[in-house]
Amino acid sequence: MENRMSTLYKAEITKKMMDKYSYKNVHQIPKLEKIVLNCVTRDAVTNGKIVDSIMNDLGLIAGQKPVVARAKNSIASFKLREGQALGASVTLRGKTMFEFLDRLISFSLPRVKDFRGLSPKAFDGKGNYTLGMKEQIIFPEINYDKIDKIRGLGISFVTTAGSNEEGRDLLKFFGMPFREK
Repeated sequence: MENRMSTLYKAEITKKMMDKYSYKNVHQIPKLEKIVLNCVTRDAVTNGKIVDSIMNDLGLIAGQKPVVARAKNSIASFKLREGQALGASVTLRGKTMFEFLDRLISFSLPRVKDFRGLSPKAFDGKGNYTLGMKEQIIFPEINYDKIDKIRGLGISFVTTAGSNEEGRDLLKFFGMPFREK
């Protein structure tokens, strides 16, 4: 059974992108490849239990098990050792990616306080978009009473688009609420 976002992509978004950019081949149409959720905190240097809390929160939000993010180098001034756990990340693809995108656009972003739209400037030059959330409690899966501390997380949308304009249009057709510059 397909979910709403993948059906929307196949039925409407591909046609809109073909009309707007007049691609010669269906395979030139940009796709959403993956969504990466990432949460790293400096508090994990002093307290190793924080990583367990981050992993639990990301697991609830994403619906799959996160991977521990570890330090690549030792930095003495930060009291950081190589291999020390600093946070966690999750990569979503396929069905779980589309389900997360649907929940993000439909439930989570409207719960953000004083939300006026997403910044259209956070593209990397190749059509990929990164969004920073200040609180993990905007997701309905997180129980407000069971969190130890409010933490932010980064959400990266990786596309096969060749330019920022194509990536922005792809995400806009999915329903991402970008504000007008």
